[in-house]
Parts: sequence; C-alpha cells; structure tokens
Amino acid sequence: MPPPPEAALRADPARPWRAAAASYVGAEPPTYETEPTTLPVTDPEDLRDVVPDTVLEGARYGTLTLRAASLRGDAARYRGESRRDALLAVRFGTGDSALLLVAVASGQRAAPGAHRVARELCEWIAGAVGGNQARLTEDIHTANRGALSSGLHRLTDRAYGRLRAGATVRGLAPADHTASVRCLLLPAHPACRTRVFFGVGGGGLFRLRDGVWQDLEPDGGERDTVGGPVIGYGSGRPPARQANQESRHPQQPPDPNSDSGSGSDPGSAHAPPPESETETEPVHGPFRFRASVARPGDTLLLCSAGLADPLRGEAALADRLAERWDTAEAPGLAAFLADAQTGVKGYADDRTAAAVWEA
Repeated sequence: MPPPPEAALRADPARPWRAAAASYVGAEPPTYETEPTTLPVTDPEDLRDVVPDTVLEGARYGTLTLRAASLRGDAARYRGESRRDALLAVRFGTGDSALLLVAVASGQRAAPGAHRVARELCEWIAGAVGGNQARLTEDIHTANRGALSSGLHRLTDRAYGRLRAGATVRGLAPADHTASVRCLLLPAHPACRTRVFFGVGGGGLFRLRDGVWQDLEPDGGERDTVGGPVIGYGSGRPPARQANQESRHPQQPPDPNSDSGSGSDPGSAHAPPPESETETEPVHGPFRFRASVARPGDTLLLCSAGLADPLRGEAALADRLAERWDTAEAPGLAAFLADAQTGVKGYADDRTAAAVWEA
C-alpha cells in the first residue's frame, strides 16, 4: 500500500535554495533550515574541541550491515551551536571473535560543554567494553544474559560515576554535567545473531520487521524479559509513549512473531541484581537492557531522542522510513543520511541513528 500523500518526500517550494536532500514530511515545512547555516564560535586556543556538523559510519560483518549518522539539529545549525550528540562505532578483536560497539550519547541542552560530556561518556564505555571484549563476546555467544546484564550495568555505573566526580571538581550540579547514552553490542561471527542493547536515558530502540515498526524500548531496571511482546506490533508505526507507560497494554495480545518462548533469545529468566545497585542512579533514569535474536530481513534502529521523538510522534516519518529501510540491502551512507535528516516541523534537535540490516 503506498504511503498517504502527507508522507511523500518533498522539497520545500517556498525555499528553492534548499538541496534536494533537504526534504520533509507532514503538512508544513520545518521552522529552521535543514541544511547547515551558521558555524559555532571557535576558541583558537582549543581547536580540538571543534565538533563536526555531521558524522557518518558504516560497516559490514557476517550477516549484518551497519549504517550510522549523527547530525546537528536544525535549531543548533540556525543558532551556531555545537552538536550535543556523540556517535562512536568501534571494533574490538579480529575475525569471528570480534565485537562491534555502537554508542550514542546526548548532552544536556544549554549545559556548558555538553558535547564533551557526551563524547567522554561514549569513550569511557567503549574503553570498558574493549577491556572486557573476550568475556563479553563469550557471554553473547553462550547467551549468558545474566552475566551480560549485570556486567554492562556495572561498567555503565562506573562511567556515570566518573561524570559525577567531574561535576564535583567543576562545581556543577550532576544534572548539568551528564548525558544519556545508548549502546549496541554486535558480534561479528556470522552464526551469532544476538543483538545486545544497554543504556540510560532518552532515545529509542526499534525494529522494522516485515514492513512494520516495533518499539523494543525496555522499561527501566533488569526485569525486562527478552524478546517479549513489543509496543505497537501491527500498527505500522511506533506509538507515542508516556513516561509511566508499560511495555505492552494489558489488553494487547502477545506478538505472534516475537522471540518470546522460542528458545532462541538468550535467557528469558530475570537477571540477578548488579553488584553496583547501591550506587546512585544516574540523573537520566534507570539502566536499561535488552537482548534479542535478529531474523533475516530485520532492521534494528538505535537512535537518540532527536529521532525517536518524531518517529513516535509523526506517523508520516515512521511510514517514510519504513518504506525506505524495509529493503534487503542496506542503503549507502549518503542515502542513509538523507533519510535520517528528513525534516518534521516541531522537531529540531540533534539526530543520531544507528541501523543494522540483517541479511
């Protein structure tokens, strides 16, 4: 079924100087230009602090193809502010034992050095994952969900502990020196299709399966079952979520295509509490964890709130991205960037997205 007229990709006729890729969905064009306009002010004594407007990453290992992009929001481009989102995609190890980490972080709006905080959080988590790569890879291959959940919780807590210590040194409130972070662990072995998500704070985790968006965002804590029913199955788009919304409406039937009870997902039992449970909870909220097994044809999307919010709130964008990304082959980097920056009026924050296509 073709998308409704309002979901069609259009250039803005009122502003013909826009590039062809600067398109939007919805009834009205975005308030700000979709292409970069003003550069941030730069300190000549600290050129290492310069943040590029856009970052692209890509890779292919075994059955998965990764596409990732992080771009400055339209509002930040207009005001000459730096991109607060950070994206880090790295590989640890070699051959079939290699482990890929994709980390996405978003600094606090209007907080000093928000972009540095986001980047540091990604780097600290990556350092901890890389230092434990062999053990993490073994736990993923053996579906040891309890060890994965508690171990990733501990290393995430330690990273936030470093942020809290940094806030104290700088005389800042912890809420002004923090960031949300979301990560994917992807084993390079072609026979292992386990995909592990963990993180703290806002954003989204979605799966596109058979042309239908499924919202896989786990509720906080480590009570989450793996591969259980997902929000919005069969709706064709991710629904808007409330802060206290459960992972599934009580009257919604289980997802017949979910991995729950199939025996293919790693460990559906409740994970043990992490050793670090006595630590202060990050100001962004509780630790979130999910492990699931991908199927051929799936597209898994991890994104910051800058994309998750319009994806949940604007049906035309969800329809558009479903149409574009429900393909056997992953798009090229340029095409992925053009899709990720599709404009939606009322949403002008930084956008960071990492998508995994399963062959």
